[in-house]
Amino acid sequence: MPAEKFIPFSRPTISNAAIKEVTDCLRSGWLTTGPRAAKFEAMMRDYFGAPHALACLNATMGLWMVLKAIGIQPGDEVITTPLTFVATLNTIVMAGGKPVLVDVEPGTYNIDVKKMAAAITKKTRALMPVHFAGCPVDMDAVYALAKKHKLRVIEDCAHAIGTKYKGQRLGSFGDVQVFSYHPNKNLTTGEGGAIVTREAKLARSIELQRFHGIDKANGWSRHSKIPGLGHYDVVEAALKSNFMDLQAALGIHQLAALEGFNLKRRAIAGYYFKKLRGVPGLTLPTPPKFAHTHSWHLFAPVVERGARVDRDTLMVELKKRNIGTGLHYTACHLHSFYEKTFGYRRGNFPAAERISDGILSLPCCPTLTRRDQDRVIRAVREIMGG
Repeated sequence: MPAEKFIPFSRPTISNAAIKEVTDCLRSGWLTTGPRAAKFEAMMRDYFGAPHALACLNATMGLWMVLKAIGIQPGDEVITTPLTFVATLNTIVMAGGKPVLVDVEPGTYNIDVKKMAAAITKKTRALMPVHFAGCPVDMDAVYALAKKHKLRVIEDCAHAIGTKYKGQRLGSFGDVQVFSYHPNKNLTTGEGGAIVTREAKLARSIELQRFHGIDKANGWSRHSKIPGLGHYDVVEAALKSNFMDLQAALGIHQLAALEGFNLKRRAIAGYYFKKLRGVPGLTLPTPPKFAHTHSWHLFAPVVERGARVDRDTLMVELKKRNIGTGLHYTACHLHSFYEKTFGYRRGNFPAAERISDGILSLPCCPTLTRRDQDRVIRAVREIMGG
């Protein structure tokens, strides 16, 4: 009897219309930043209800450009979470700052806002909450703290496109948000990301940073029929993080389908909650008590210490059954660079460490069928003894 098909942890949902758009883009001869990128940015402005939505190479560069735009200097501190992809911390370091970590809430896996105030010093310049797996942080509390101490807020929304906090879509309010469009995200452009803000000065800085410091936002106009000779000036030294029309060809169709994607993800998460509740040694994530709409980028339970099998064994056994999983994430302070550079040690952040030691991401994407999900559930129960 042939083996059952492999169920990937994540797989992008690409429509025929998006494939045709990519093909049309290739045939047009215009591949880099151009009219499709402009259209995608306009769609994002409408989606977020924000005056500025700037697509970029990836969310890592987006975070870095925002940190540079707000003037982070060597020695400046940025408060964030240890439970995130290491890019969050890397951008702070690469901008010249110091990441200051605060432990997380055991249930939501988000930074514990109640503990953030104690981490603020005279060197603190910004707060960088991460909406883990698409679960919103308590932003009223974050912004109240930022206002009290006159700090910037940079929201790492890599997991959270479509998430709502108390009825408001993340990206529609607040200081600045950075989104990721990596292939495993709820919306993908292959690689890519976006910075959303309501601040014209910040948006202007990002525009310059993402294309060599050149003073014309639409550099592609130099090679089109748009009036003008295409002369330009370089007003600051900058790198390159522009967004291609090839990426936008995917993005304009992905954004149009996003609400449907997220609706499917919420249904998948709801079914996991129903069928995995009570499995011995497996703790499910706990959504926050305030009003919200979760985008469920990840469904990530925790295998507790003392369970029948540990997390790594569960992942191996699932793979033997042709079921893919993800590990999101090893707590950042446990990586050797952060131990050696900043002196972080195991024991500094107990809640993050408990989650990090036992977390795994189960398949959760719009292409997952109910039959596939039942296979995952049966396998988890069989391996865990539940």
